[in-house]
Amino acid sequence: MQTPATVVKLIEHASLAVELAGLPLAQLCFERHLNPPAILAAYANFTRPHPRYKVFRNKAMGIALVDIAGFGNAASYLDTVRKHGHAGPQSRKALARGYQLRRIDRNAHLDELHAIHTSCAERQGRPIDGAYLRMRPYPEQPHCACHGAFDAGGRLAAYCNVARFGNFVATDQLMGYKNGDGAMYLLLAHIICELIEERQVAWFMYDSYLGARPGLRDFKRRLGFRPYRARYSLV
Repeated sequence: MQTPATVVKLIEHASLAVELAGLPLAQLCFERHLNPPAILAAYANFTRPHPRYKVFRNKAMGIALVDIAGFGNAASYLDTVRKHGHAGPQSRKALARGYQLRRIDRNAHLDELHAIHTSCAERQGRPIDGAYLRMRPYPEQPHCACHGAFDAGGRLAAYCNVARFGNFVATDQLMGYKNGDGAMYLLLAHIICELIEERQVAWFMYDSYLGARPGLRDFKRRLGFRPYRARYSLV
């Protein structure tokens, strides 16, 4: 006889399976020519069995994506996040407070990155990963680009390193000061707009949507990320 706890778990799994089955499908293609060692390692990581739900691939269900190809231009994306409760008002707040954006070389800002990493002991209710607490140079990655948000005083206040894997890019590292200025919204919205205008990729990924903690899931929702099923290929 099954215990009540087992029955509850089976019901939860069945409910999750129904929810996942109803998600839209995104076809994501890895292109090894962009950086063969890194692309092959990422493809292996994304397609290995999920650590908890072995029947699924690691990053295949409930992945947070923005459909870059679905927008005609950056303005059409901004229209979707303009209203209250979305990224638009937060981005405008950051601009009003003097934040400016530009691409950066992380190795030219190691002290500022370390200050960001060590500014808070917890992120999303979890202790910060120990790897962030060690200041170290970053290897050159030709498939990656780092975007920084600088406050009115010229201090690096947030950054996002993104990796292009093929017809999609994904956040590799993303962090900033927790000060309520809206800089993180401005940074991500700017990256999305840039990707739309460049017309080089179809999707922007920010890890898991359904598996994210409520606060982080809401942050992604405000920026226009939605949960998808992902199917991967390698060329």
